[in-house]
Amino acid sequence: MKTVIVAILQVLFLVNSACAGRTVEGMVRAIYDGDTVLLTTRESSRLKVRLYGIDAPETRKPDMPGQSYGSIARRTLMYKIMGRRVTAEIIDIDQYKRAVAVIRYGGRDINREMVEDGMAWAYRQYLQGTYESEYIGSENRARSHRVGLWRESNPQPPWEFRNRYKDKGKHSNRW
Repeated sequence: MKTVIVAILQVLFLVNSACAGRTVEGMVRAIYDGDTVLLTTRESSRLKVRLYGIDAPETRKPDMPGQSYGSIARRTLMYKIMGRRVTAEIIDIDQYKRAVAVIRYGGRDINREMVEDGMAWAYRQYLQGTYESEYIGSENRARSHRVGLWRESNPQPPWEFRNRYKDKGKHSNRW
């Protein structure tokens, strides 16, 4: 049994490693929120993509309210790439089996643009390399110019918002 588990883990590692570092072209078919999209590739496969290095305000969900700017961030991303052929430079695969990628359209880094437009935070916890300085610099410029969500005096980062609702769910299940 232990051998089977080790073999399965090795296969999963190889599949994840094979996808990371790959560039995929696809048509944007859906925008879930300001940092997650659905692509249809040339092979007609569907690929859910989480935009690398950014975290946009949460949109309303059945079990959770949305944040300020959540729906605006979603609409901004729709305006930029909905129905367009883009490339996704896959950096990783996340815990939800989504490709984590830098989306490019017309040579533009859409992830960075979302931060620059004040529609997302630079997700420092996961940023590396040149993306780190570019995205953090874009966030600092948006913040200093009070663009987008930075118009608010103290906007709550999405990771804090999610943790707050995760904790509330734990408390409500106790009773």
